[in-house]
Amino acid sequence: MRLRNIPRAREVIQAHKDVVREAEKQKGCWQEVFGNTAPLHIEIGMGKGRFLLQTATEHPEINHIGIERYSSVLLRAIEKYDTPQFKDLVNVRFLCMDAHDLETIFAPGEVERIYLNFSDPWPKARHAQRRLTSVPFFGRYGKIIRRGGRVEFKTDNQALFDFSLEQVEEAPGWALSAYTRDLHKDTAMNRGNVMTEYEEKFSAQGNPICKLIAVRTSEDGI
Repeated sequence: MRLRNIPRAREVIQAHKDVVREAEKQKGCWQEVFGNTAPLHIEIGMGKGRFLLQTATEHPEINHIGIERYSSVLLRAIEKYDTPQFKDLVNVRFLCMDAHDLETIFAPGEVERIYLNFSDPWPKARHAQRRLTSVPFFGRYGKIIRRGGRVEFKTDNQALFDFSLEQVEEAPGWALSAYTRDLHKDTAMNRGNVMTEYEEKFSAQGNPICKLIAVRTSEDGI
C-alpha cells in the first residue's frame, strides 16, 4: 500500500538540497553533480529509503540515486536520510520522477547498476508492460546502462518472478546471470544482502524472497 498524500511533501522535496530538480539538465553530467568519477547505481521505486541509504553507507565508493514517483513516499526517505545515522552521507541524491523517463535523465552508459526491490506486480495481464521487469523496461534500462552493467531484482511475488525470468530471456541485449527462489537460504547470492522494509516484513511472514541478476551484454538500445 502507498502512503496517503502528505500535503507538505512537495514543498519539502522542492527545498531539499539533495533532491535534484530539472534532472534532465544533468544528463551525461552526473559525475559533476557528485563531484567525483565514481560509478553510478540507481534504485527505482526506493520506497522509504532503507535499502538505498544502507547500501550507500556500506559503499561510499559508489554514487547512489534513489528514484521514487510518489512525493509522499519520497518524503519519508528524505526524513530518514536527514537523521543522525545518515546525515553525513555525501554519495546520495534523490529524484521524484517516473521510470518511463529514464532516457531523458541519464546518458547512454552512464549507469552501472539498477536495483529493483519489491516492485509493483501489476497483476492484471493488460498491465504487464507497466511491470519494471518487462521487456519494454529492459529496453529503457539498456539505453542508460553500460555494457556489463546489471539489474538486480528482488520480490516475494512468485508469479511476478516467473514473468521476470521470462522477460530477461526475451529482452535483446540482456542475459540472466544468476537467480534464486529463496535468497536468504542461498549462501552465495545472500552475501552482502541489504534488506528492504518489505523484505524484512515478508520474510518474517515466512515468504521466501526471490532474486535475479540480469547483465547487459550489449550497449545498443532496443
